[in-house]
Amino acid sequence: MTQPSRTERVWPLVRLAGAVLILVAALAQLTRTVQNALAAVPPATGDVGAVVANFLSFFTIQSNIAAAAVLIAAAIWTWTKGKDAAQDSPGIAVALACVTTYMIVTGVVYNTLLRNVELPQGVTVWWSNEILHVVAPLLLLADLLLAPKRLALAWSTVWVIVVYPIVWVVYTLVRGPLMIAPATGAPSWYPYPFLDPSLQGGYLGVMVYVVVIAATVVAAGFLVIWVGRRRAATRESRAAVVPAAGASL
Repeated sequence: MTQPSRTERVWPLVRLAGAVLILVAALAQLTRTVQNALAAVPPATGDVGAVVANFLSFFTIQSNIAAAAVLIAAAIWTWTKGKDAAQDSPGIAVALACVTTYMIVTGVVYNTLLRNVELPQGVTVWWSNEILHVVAPLLLLADLLLAPKRLALAWSTVWVIVVYPIVWVVYTLVRGPLMIAPATGAPSWYPYPFLDPSLQGGYLGVMVYVVVIAATVVAAGFLVIWVGRRRAATRESRAAVVPAAGASL
């Protein structure tokens, strides 16, 4: 039996530690959000449920929670059923490809469209914000590049990857005009300004952003799959070289 490399031994711990960091950051921001709602004048006690639902409706929050869950599942799988496996299981591999894509998109969209959006002081927990929008995407990118058992996935996996973002956009646009913003009393609520028709000159302006972000998701999905396939091919070629070299001695 081949002994696992240092990376194979350490990486499940990296994944688990990253997942805990993400969940702590999300919980810290949720706590601050609820505290702000309760401290509002008048207190938004009756709207706390809506505040929590809105918080959980952000693509960033959903993607981070999904990423943490997948990282935990991947770590547990590596320590149990995948202990002697040469590569990730198909289920783990697809889940990793999905959350890696979503987190890359989260990092790109936040740092290009939202970083300079001004928010009232005290609304965000600054370190939590950086973890969820910068550290976590970089962690998933590192996982893509360094995790030792990445499985080569079919190119068609990209259509699995895009299902969730499509569902999220539909959910957001349907839910938005049905919600009253708890903080301002506005007759609608959208998690991001580029999805608010009233700020984009109507739904046509929103659709421009949706198309651009959809293209970003597809491009990121193909990139994630390409990297995984390339790394798997490199690993297989190295494995083939070792027996061949041994046979020539």
